[in-house]
Amino acid sequence: MRILLTGGTGLIGRALCRLWAGQGHELVVWSRRPQEVAGLCSGARGIARLDELAPDLPLDAVVNLAGAPIADRPWTAARRRLLWDSRIGLTGQLVDWLARRQLRPGVLLSGSAVGWYGDGGERRLNEDSPAGSEDFASELCFAWEAAALRAEELGIRVVLVRTAPVLAARGGMLARLLPPFRLGLGGRMGSGRQWMPWIHLEDEVGLIDFLLHHEDCRGPYNACAPNPVRNAEFARTLGRVLHRPALLPAPACVLRLALGEMAGLLLGGQHLQPQRTLDAGYRFRFPDLEAALADLLARH
Repeated sequence: MRILLTGGTGLIGRALCRLWAGQGHELVVWSRRPQEVAGLCSGARGIARLDELAPDLPLDAVVNLAGAPIADRPWTAARRRLLWDSRIGLTGQLVDWLARRQLRPGVLLSGSAVGWYGDGGERRLNEDSPAGSEDFASELCFAWEAAALRAEELGIRVVLVRTAPVLAARGGMLARLLPPFRLGLGGRMGSGRQWMPWIHLEDEVGLIDFLLHHEDCRGPYNACAPNPVRNAEFARTLGRVLHRPALLPAPACVLRLALGEMAGLLLGGQHLQPQRTLDAGYRFRFPDLEAALADLLARH
């Protein structure tokens, strides 16, 4: 297959490139830093502009994962614009470019996030649950998906991957948590009762590959392990795997003062199931948190 990938230099994109290059696929990565693509993305060619691809060059698939990190810093007005433009703006450019092409791919797999559901509280959620509407993160995901779904009008199969926080041996959420937890300074956030969906990087990559190759899959799929935990349980489990106490909470008031609205990502959550993902036939390699963390920390 010839696959065009956005977000190829990110955590998930690099892992996908390793997988697909090993399978013999031809990879093209649209990037702001195309000169770095070859070093970061196994076997991929970097391009700075979509018009670098010849109009008569056939593409089998487009995988759209680009987006500035949402939890790196508080959501100032400038940061909100960057988050919006790097997702909705870029996806709109991509679909407009596909509309101008005679040769269109069979599938567009586009990123989204579990923030689409907003803070679900104690409600059990799956892909059929309604979108949240009370915060910037859910508005962002809703608009991101709507931008990608325009490609259905072009006869392209559209798959939406609503990703939970990804656990990886290097990078992602775990990299930020490990230093304090290794010092015995970790603990729950706020009350710790908020539900916390998660996914091992191998399952994130495995699910994307699965959805790409199953032509009957379209629409939204939750990329989250089938066994979500509460935040306090996540902290206890990470402490147990590290053989460290996890008794120092981060008070909600401190998080709100430091992070503003972005604190909702940590203090809210979703009791989420990957129902359509399971019904499609995907089988998780790491459905349980303790086994997932033990595997990742053994590689660290």
